[in-house]
Amino acid sequence: MLSDRAEITDVLVRYTRAIDTGEWDALDTVFAADAQIDYTESGGIAAAYAEVKPWLAEMLPAFFPKRMHTLGQLDIRVDGDSATCAAYFHNPMPMADGAGGERIVEFGGIYHHTLARTADGWRSTRLHEEIIWRRGL
Repeated sequence: MLSDRAEITDVLVRYTRAIDTGEWDALDTVFAADAQIDYTESGGIAAAYAEVKPWLAEMLPAFFPKRMHTLGQLDIRVDGDSATCAAYFHNPMPMADGAGGERIVEFGGIYHHTLARTADGWRSTRLHEEIIWRRGL
């Protein structure tokens, strides 16, 4: 259904905006309370949402004070009250270069979400961040 696809697209946009702006509580409108998240391919952790949320709030600003996502090619597949979405992303971020300046670190990959329809709308129950390429590390 087109409305499901639009609502799922909104979930992904809320995710990238929350990460980019540091509005960590906005992630509560993205993830189910028991969601599992895997950032290991980019050097992060794999854990339950309750552990990942404070980790993001601590680690991302420490290493990447500015963040910006671009999403594209959303492959959304809805099956009743469950769905999957593979979303291409590009994520350039400046970080300190250790010499008083900064360098740009970039990740390109695919966010793999498993989603469920809840009373509060679509929520991600699982996220796996697949890194296809990286530059600047």
